[in-house]
Amino acid sequence: MADPALRLDENVPGDFYVDSTCIDCDACRVFAPTVFSDESDQSFVFHQPETGEELLAAQKALITCPTSSIGSSTGARAAIDTLPEWIAEDVYRCGYASESSFGAISYFLGDPKILIDSPRFAGPLVKKLDEAGGVRRMLLTHQDDVADHEKFHERFGCDRVLHRDDVRAHTKMIEVQPAGLEAINVAIELASDLVMIPTPGHTRGHAVFLYRNRFLFTGDHLAWSPNRGHLYAFRSACWYSWPEQILSMTRLLDYSFEYVLPGHGRPIHLPADEMRASLVKCIDWMKTKR
Repeated sequence: MADPALRLDENVPGDFYVDSTCIDCDACRVFAPTVFSDESDQSFVFHQPETGEELLAAQKALITCPTSSIGSSTGARAAIDTLPEWIAEDVYRCGYASESSFGAISYFLGDPKILIDSPRFAGPLVKKLDEAGGVRRMLLTHQDDVADHEKFHERFGCDRVLHRDDVRAHTKMIEVQPAGLEAINVAIELASDLVMIPTPGHTRGHAVFLYRNRFLFTGDHLAWSPNRGHLYAFRSACWYSWPEQILSMTRLLDYSFEYVLPGHGRPIHLPADEMRASLVKCIDWMKTKR
């Protein structure tokens, strides 16, 4: 739980607050955008919850916070049963972000029993996943957001999928990957409704996962910008190659999807044609940031 003595001055008066241990991961703003905002690289409460819906969202943000930087005298016990949070069809947002993944958002696919990127190994979440039938496979978008992958593997025996170019000492696992470096941009069909699309840029081995031609899980590759009003990429967090990331983004124009569900940054749901148009705007914007 957060420390009231470290409560940030930017918080409006009221029960919920953020303290100075915040790492500005954006997770709280994903779950409760009407309650939390950010300034000077930290989140804060700009609006106290007024409705039951806002209260529940703020409680889910509290549970999700990877650094326990959100405080409330009422706690968040009522929200435990609401995580993972339903998005659409059998797609859920896990919550329980991990500090080792800088608060990245992870997802659960209910029908195939798949985790996309790793949440923290929290008891209430593990119980919920167990009740849902367990985890058969973990798909990891890149080396940064692997968190407690080993603990989930030990608990559920799930296979783990990571592009071989992002395998490091902390990510030793079973991999699915292109046959060779020359084939780094070849998509791989993991199931009839699930495709792994290599997207080098943020890291050399970054990949996104397209589910049912509707849901694109984008890791640190692509997110929504409320300020720009279109999709965008993180120029300041491109660790491998910005030109490669532009090329990777351009290849996504070959696919149709309606949801962009990132690990970091804001999610968005648009009709497929509007999503494509937004992606074109993103690519055009990226070309100005070389």
